[in-house]
Amino acid sequence: MPNERERLVENRARPTTDELRRFIAQDWAPRPTATTGPAEVAPYAATRRETLSNQFAGQRLVVPAGGHKVRSNDSDYVFRPHSAFAHLTGLGGDREPGAILVLEPREQGGHEAILYFRPLAGRDSDEFFADTRYGEFWVGARPTITDVETELGLTARHIDEFADAMAKDVGQVTLRVVRDADPDVTAQVDEARTTVGADPGKTLAVERDDELSHALSTLRMVKDDWEIDQMRQAVAATHRGFEAVIADLPEAVARGRGERWVEGVFGLHARHQGNGIGYDSICAAGDHATTMHWIKNTGDLRKGDLILVDAGVELDSLFTADITRTLPLSGEFSAAQREIYDAVYAAQEAGLAAVKPGNRFSDIHAAAIRVIAEHLYEWGLLPDGVDVEATLDADRGQYHRRWMVAGTSHHLGIDVHDCALATRGDYMDAELQPGMILTVEPGLYFKADDLLAPERFRGIGVRIEDDVLVTPDGHENLSAAMPRTAADVERWIRDIQAR
Repeated sequence: MPNERERLVENRARPTTDELRRFIAQDWAPRPTATTGPAEVAPYAATRRETLSNQFAGQRLVVPAGGHKVRSNDSDYVFRPHSAFAHLTGLGGDREPGAILVLEPREQGGHEAILYFRPLAGRDSDEFFADTRYGEFWVGARPTITDVETELGLTARHIDEFADAMAKDVGQVTLRVVRDADPDVTAQVDEARTTVGADPGKTLAVERDDELSHALSTLRMVKDDWEIDQMRQAVAATHRGFEAVIADLPEAVARGRGERWVEGVFGLHARHQGNGIGYDSICAAGDHATTMHWIKNTGDLRKGDLILVDAGVELDSLFTADITRTLPLSGEFSAAQREIYDAVYAAQEAGLAAVKPGNRFSDIHAAAIRVIAEHLYEWGLLPDGVDVEATLDADRGQYHRRWMVAGTSHHLGIDVHDCALATRGDYMDAELQPGMILTVEPGLYFKADDLLAPERFRGIGVRIEDDVLVTPDGHENLSAAMPRTAADVERWIRDIQAR
């Protein structure tokens, strides 16, 4: 049967006679085997599920992948599964729209992992030819039940079995769902709770669901060996993308609308080396670099300006890098540009030094922002009578935030802002542990119309960002191969463009 969207769009070819259906279904060669063995990530995903199982013993946990999102009329955006679903199954890329992972409690303890999804349909079905979202004619062959079980090491079932399985014994078992993953599934769960009289009240039900989301977010804070390797690969791919951008900067300057050219060059390499970009790339030249999240990327590149490039390659596993380099388009920093750049570099060095076990996550920002405040004070930019300690006072100061409004760090992994639903105690106030991966990204941003800024600084924005792994004895800068000092950045540009 056509889905609701296809019902509204009647100009699509679909079988309309039995004769056509029979003709379409006949004379096809056997399909090749889709899966040759277990995925490398499968045992790691199983360990993650076991950790979650121990936290919610005896409870049914529903983790949807999410569904397609309409881009325009009858066109869909490329599908990306919900991060919690991807983390617990190991499925990345565009797999599997509409799927739902259920951790079903066992009587003897623990959970059985069951993946409900839409498997490959037979060639004698209307779906094969007519379903534009799932049909093999339209989107290619889907995996079978056996394929998924072999690949992921869990139980797989048809999505049509989900509703009854989810609602079974709801009055006797606590049911939780990741509410933001798929509104249709969340509505199903809420209806099941209400129908059997198991709804503890809307507020309490949502609180229970939020507890699951917080646990899933916290689960990603300390990366396992497989995740760390994925991050190394994402950083390496991003390094290659930046070097491609640098090589093509003269062309970007010459062509006009050069921010778009830079965005396109990086996007080409991101798509070629991985799944694509991990977030919309910031390619901000001149005064645009003073806008924190400049993703319009519509500006020209002028030779005397800087360009701030904040970009990351996302692998097929959905793990993404997040790196920023600020580059002089002429190949050399001006005196004012270097003055700001060196201040940001010093702040980043302080932030990096704070990344070690035993320190709190918030210590990274505290170390970096102190250096920022010291430079602003030395430049005479803080109000009269306000020294470094006064501006760092969280209740009565914070004047420095005029020129650095953002934080210095965030967790990084399968989301660019990973673990975002963790509680403050598990995030900002938590001690750093080996296996955490963080960004360190201080900046200074002097808008062109900022009359408090020295004229020589106006229209200059600088950020330096690296991806850092917490180790037992300190940290490892995963992106250390990408030059950071002003002199090294100039040499980097010169060497690449001379090739």
